[in-house]
Amino acid sequence: MLPSTPEYYCFLVLVFFAFWLLRRFRLACMVLVCAANLFFYAKWGLIYLLLIPGAATSDFFIGRALARIQSPPTRRLLISCSLLINIGLIASGRTGGLALPLSLSFYAFQALTYTIDIYRKDAQPSPSYLQYLASVSFFPTALAGPITRVSSLIPQWNWKGVALTGEEGSRALFLIGLGLAKKFLIADYLGNNLVNRVFDLPTLYSGGDVLVAVYAYAFQLYYDFSGYSDIAIGCAWILGIRLPENFNWPYAARNLQEFWTRWHISLSLWIRDYVYIPMGGGRRGWPRRILNALIAFGLCGLWHGPARHFVVWGLYHGCGLGLCASYARIPDFGSSAVQFLRRASILGWALTQLFAWLGWLLFFYPTHEAWHMARQLFGA
Repeated sequence: MLPSTPEYYCFLVLVFFAFWLLRRFRLACMVLVCAANLFFYAKWGLIYLLLIPGAATSDFFIGRALARIQSPPTRRLLISCSLLINIGLIASGRTGGLALPLSLSFYAFQALTYTIDIYRKDAQPSPSYLQYLASVSFFPTALAGPITRVSSLIPQWNWKGVALTGEEGSRALFLIGLGLAKKFLIADYLGNNLVNRVFDLPTLYSGGDVLVAVYAYAFQLYYDFSGYSDIAIGCAWILGIRLPENFNWPYAARNLQEFWTRWHISLSLWIRDYVYIPMGGGRRGWPRRILNALIAFGLCGLWHGPARHFVVWGLYHGCGLGLCASYARIPDFGSSAVQFLRRASILGWALTQLFAWLGWLLFFYPTHEAWHMARQLFGA
């Protein structure tokens, strides 16, 4: 039940009317949302009726225990159990042939925000199991995010007879329509009419043709992912839930660090807050900063799938961020040339986009095929 199919919108309309008819009865609304979430997952396989409630129940009680217990060894054991449960979900989707592996990745990362935040004492456990289950498995975010902190979703269910205004409804429908336009009119059009033809048989095309296809693929990815994010935000909005922005014109970025504050923002923030900073971030010297970036983005690549080319893509971006950090440390010694380069926004933009767009070859192809594609691009 993809957000680009009529079936999804029939489901959404039914949930919408039932939700607002029951809005004054909080318990009934919570039951409805939880049932809708589980039904959405179950459409992909009945196994999810066991996996999702089982993992959610475990994390809910782990969160309560973390808030109550002060013993450091016991708290570490509890958070380790949560990590094993959720990483196990991701692994089961990757290796077990489940129908919705990437959705399990979104679920797991969202669930870990809950237990890790409580472990760090940055959040309190949910007072209601139904509110927690409704938040962690919220169906609009299941397929493409944004990855939202559960602690920011739970309070949003505590309304008292709130109504959906015409302005909010219009905004929600606009976002859904915008997402569908991005998906069908741009992403699918570029894929079907240009990218797939060249990427399937690159040796039949010139380096210039391949370069155009690489650029087209960059925009296909952007409009596909950002389109699904817009749909998710709009669908959540009509149920009175606000989700964070997930894309902010990444192809306007003038350096790679800025690119990752604009591309898949929720994933970037998750990697930063739950991987990069806990390892020390940039606080332990420049070499450690580079190593932390490599590890964090290697994991980012692995999150997309167990294939080697995803990991290589992540390490590629980790290296790029390391180069950015190294460049920032170079003194200009009063050189007008170096000062000019640092002020030349158009040059920074061009290099950043070229780096990011070439990286999509690693994202699309197995590593050796990406190398051959690059040779074709640059005329061997």
